[in-house]
Amino acid sequence: METTRQAKISRLLQKELSEIFRQQTAKLRGVLVSVSAVRVSPDLSVAKAYLSVFPSDKAEEMLDSINHNSKTIRYELAQKVRYQLRKTPELTFYLDDSLDYLENIDNLLTRDKEAHPGRLDDAVAEGNHDA
Repeated sequence: METTRQAKISRLLQKELSEIFRQQTAKLRGVLVSVSAVRVSPDLSVAKAYLSVFPSDKAEEMLDSINHNSKTIRYELAQKVRYQLRKTPELTFYLDDSLDYLENIDNLLTRDKEAHPGRLDDAVAEGNHDA
């Protein structure tokens, strides 16, 4: 269970990391990086940042680059939050592929609907909602 303090710090770090990545967009060679979530450990010493990268085919390359530069990013973050936090947590970055997962499910549903037209409509008309 996340405490109120952890939640506040998570939101602050997410906002400031998003701003850092937004400012660096020109240097990222046309790749958009967004921070989808930040989770902070109970002792506030470690923060896990979940990133979405568009286009997704460059995600692994960008994650490697970001992890390689994590000390610089942490320093920039510390400059932004120095009046709110005494100590800036260690940052670890992970890919958030939930949007790719949702897109895959949507594609599968679309493909199934095209392969079996009217199947869902017939089930709803009959009152069978288990289709």
